[in-house]
Amino acid sequence: MPTYPLEPIQLRYHGLFDFDGFYSAVIDWAKNYGYLWHEKSYKHKVPSPRGAEQEWDWQMSTNVNEYVRFVIEIEIHSWDLLEVEVEVEGKKKILNNGRMLIKIEGAVELDWQKKFTGSKFRQKLGEWYIKYYFNRELIQYWDPLYYRVWNLHAIMKKYFDMQTKKNAYKNYIGEH
Repeated sequence: MPTYPLEPIQLRYHGLFDFDGFYSAVIDWAKNYGYLWHEKSYKHKVPSPRGAEQEWDWQMSTNVNEYVRFVIEIEIHSWDLLEVEVEVEGKKKILNNGRMLIKIEGAVELDWQKKFTGSKFRQKLGEWYIKYYFNRELIQYWDPLYYRVWNLHAIMKKYFDMQTKKNAYKNYIGEH
């Protein structure tokens, strides 16, 4: 099954956050774009006095057509993760404090139904299809996936309040 991966994107965060809210935001994003969401693995290491270490591997996929599928994989690694009780708008809430590394990878996956597998003739036909026809069509699939992955990245940054309220061009257009 040929795949055409995008460059991975990383996001680092250190501070206070609501992991359950983050989890829900990612799943909501997946549902809004028609992706199936799957938690491939979860690891929780024995906590130290500084906090726990946890790892999650999530995969989202959507079938674009009978030949092309978009796959997005998210790897999350957290360190020094502690639960903290905080008062938010007069109510006590349990949040997490720690460090996180989030890696997002996207890929255009071809022949997800495995129509060009099984016999040597089918494999050669699949290779011919990719070489002479599909390589010209790849950009029409690769581009939307690229922008969706960056949109997911922006949603994560917004959730962690990592986006600035100003932009680099504000002073150049006469606003101060």
